[in-house]
Amino acid sequence: MDDSVVPFADLAALHHPLRFELLAAAERVIDRGWFVLGDEVATFEAQWASACGSSFAVGVGTGLDALTLSLEALGIGPGDEVLVPSNTYIATWLAVSAVGATPAPVEPDPITHLMTPTAAEAAIGSRTAAILPVHLYGRPVDVDGFEELATRHGLALVFDAAQAHGATFDDRPLGGRGDATAWSFYPTKNLGALGDGGAVTTDNPVLAKAVGQLRDYGREGRHQFARRGHNSRLDELQAAFLSIKLQHLDLWVGRRREIAARYCEELGGGGELTLPAMDLHASSAWHLFVVRSRRRDQHRSALAECGIATDLHYPIPPHRQPAYADLAPSFGPLPIADRLADEVLSLPMHPMLDDDAVSRVIDAVRSSM
Repeated sequence: MDDSVVPFADLAALHHPLRFELLAAAERVIDRGWFVLGDEVATFEAQWASACGSSFAVGVGTGLDALTLSLEALGIGPGDEVLVPSNTYIATWLAVSAVGATPAPVEPDPITHLMTPTAAEAAIGSRTAAILPVHLYGRPVDVDGFEELATRHGLALVFDAAQAHGATFDDRPLGGRGDATAWSFYPTKNLGALGDGGAVTTDNPVLAKAVGQLRDYGREGRHQFARRGHNSRLDELQAAFLSIKLQHLDLWVGRRREIAARYCEELGGGGELTLPAMDLHASSAWHLFVVRSRRRDQHRSALAECGIATDLHYPIPPHRQPAYADLAPSFGPLPIADRLADEVLSLPMHPMLDDDAVSRVIDAVRSSM
């Protein structure tokens, strides 16, 4: 067997075929001499809105900013609580804290690892102002269910789609759902920049305008500022790169789905390893392929010995982080998130994995059981 390492991700290999296009885009931006909120951003925003099935896309500096500015534009702030998954990357919670609101964790479904409308409804309290579900690992939540729930209770609804580029729910893109959908273009995402970046998509023109102002100091005109805003703008270089990479997103997500299908087929059949659950209503973008095992650490060590790189998403949930130690006593027990943190293991999943590498991963996982 080849002794080389099967990487968890391979951005160099991903960008190699696009090298000359990316360099040409960089030269175009440099020669134009306009580097902030110019034609490249406007072009990409239009392309991304179309790809997401939304009326508007507003480019911002990061995925965290996309979440934060969405909440701020919706008027969420001090005194409010926002329902968030207990099992998610900490950025989901940090956005709530950034606007002065309080995260209210909701335990996920133990099979899908996703927050459900049923669990969210049970957690609604007198201070609840918004719901922030996460399309985790690339798998969409019950979008219809959350929209119905938010409407019935009069709550704002922002979807965290940082891992869901290319996913669909009932054959519809995710970008125009709820009040807003927040995206990250961190380099490892299904659609990643060559640096940081993010976007907010929405069908609401008032919300789109508000986010557009908030990202640019609150600007309404050259010398007029309607809001106390921020400096969080997707820059021209990253927008130019993203426009190029967007042309390949469907192909890349298609390859992720092929790899996921092989993993599911050839690693299935019971045993101690729990594979991702399927959903007839959702088509995952397979940003991550996350399995579970009570012997997670032993599996991970065995795979490392075979040259298979893995990762953990996530080994320490937000409520266990020092950043939220002051609020932890108010959360109460969150046993599902704690158990997932002890058991989840992410296998290599990226579009540059060839069939031989996938076979190596499968063989190594089988050998570790």
